[in-house]
Amino acid sequence: MLHLLLAFFFFVASRKTRRLIDKSKTFHVTCGVTICIFSVLHVAAHLVNALNFSENYNEDFLAINAAHYRGEVSHYHVFLVPGLTGVFMVLVLFLMCTASTYAIRISNYDIFWYTHNLFFVFYMLLMLHVSGGVLKYQTNLEEHPPGCFNPNKTLRENMTVPKAFEEPFPNHTTEPFPEDLSVPEPFVQNNFMRICSEEPKFQSHFPETWFWISGPLCLYCVERLYRYIRSNKPVTITSVISHPSNVLEVRMIKDDFQARPGQYVILHCPRVSGLESHPFTLTMVRNKSFFCTFPFICICRAGCPTDTKATFGVHLKVVGDWTERFRDLLLLHSNQDTEILPIFQQRRYPKLYVDGPFGSPFEESLNYEVSLCVAGGIGVTPFASVLNTLLDGWKRYKLRRLYFIWVCRDVESFRWFADLLCMLHDKLWQENRPDYINIQLYLSQTDGIQKIIGEKYQALNSRLLIGRPRWKLLFDEIAKCNRRKTIGVFCCGPNKISKILHKLSNSSNSYGTRFEYNKESFS
Repeated sequence: MLHLLLAFFFFVASRKTRRLIDKSKTFHVTCGVTICIFSVLHVAAHLVNALNFSENYNEDFLAINAAHYRGEVSHYHVFLVPGLTGVFMVLVLFLMCTASTYAIRISNYDIFWYTHNLFFVFYMLLMLHVSGGVLKYQTNLEEHPPGCFNPNKTLRENMTVPKAFEEPFPNHTTEPFPEDLSVPEPFVQNNFMRICSEEPKFQSHFPETWFWISGPLCLYCVERLYRYIRSNKPVTITSVISHPSNVLEVRMIKDDFQARPGQYVILHCPRVSGLESHPFTLTMVRNKSFFCTFPFICICRAGCPTDTKATFGVHLKVVGDWTERFRDLLLLHSNQDTEILPIFQQRRYPKLYVDGPFGSPFEESLNYEVSLCVAGGIGVTPFASVLNTLLDGWKRYKLRRLYFIWVCRDVESFRWFADLLCMLHDKLWQENRPDYINIQLYLSQTDGIQKIIGEKYQALNSRLLIGRPRWKLLFDEIAKCNRRKTIGVFCCGPNKISKILHKLSNSSNSYGTRFEYNKESFS
């Protein structure tokens, strides 16, 4: 539901507010864990109450009893609706939580996707859960205030009334009370006692759960409707190209499509899955190619489109069931032919719907004066969007220095990314700004590197390092060269690297330099 507000906050909110919105996934997980914890407490409290309602059976006010008689536990008829709905809610919540674990998401994303959509069933059960009428309130407080004196009931139970109360009820007394009758202590302490005019009446509370969840549900429905309208027309797939390392490139055209560097889109192919869809980080350029990698990351060869029809594309790294089925459908029609045909000669590819673009923390990398971008493995792709934008023109942005660190074991991915780095390197040298970007490439594999970085990539030879970065020294050096400045730190890679960078960003230094950590996470 935050997607509808992102555009508004982008223009009016501060950077701190936008960075807080980027934590929406963390907030979502926190809310889910909180719901689980309090659900356990709620169920435990019901189990305790099941015993308390039985043991504390009230003989005076039968209407408020949940049990039918003292000692009844097994039947518990009044809890039929709350009990059944509660059991099903616990079951749904258990499935949603267990299927959301990292191991399930990685091994079988379909299970996570379908069980997470059970939230709608959970909400429906939640509204029915309070319809059993267990909680009651008194409707005649004026006629029967709490603690009032009921003379009719007193006489019916053969209880004596003190002499002080004999006069107000002459019609109800049969004979005088003994003169020596001691006055009960409650009557001594109170000079005035309100009289009950009728027996207490109780009524079940009207369910109010709908009042609290109708607002969020309406916002969710409005957002889903808006996204459906925005993505109801399929895009035109212009070409499908199979690349090494099990990567598939899909180029497409869509009307009225505009995006900023670092944003992502969501792809949905009904022939692959009727409900399942996946996000991919996106970078665009007019009538030029893009790259995107699964999960959830893509790139392009320049700035963002401004024309009515925008050409963009994604690179899908086939690593799961969805991408495997999607690849099979596309290559079935293209027969692995890499020829790009004119629009009027396009092959009949399966329908593909694109929803987006959506914002991400990587958009802020151009809004800092100094940015540090750290990529791990295939996570290099979102930063290519920033580099492509700088290649198209860097002077209109606030960014004046970019530190780019790429830690990778996949030498094959270096082939296409090296072209972009070399083009940007040559452009900045021609404009007399070689210090604008500081590139450091860390590769753990040595076999075949000399072939890849041969004569074609001589500009990167001095920037290629073997091993892992020394993060502490790297941060100290950056802080020393940028005293009393705020540096944006952006990471897309393994959690191990992310935790190290996050810890170093929160550490103080003697140069007055402040590091602000940003990370996009889809898994």
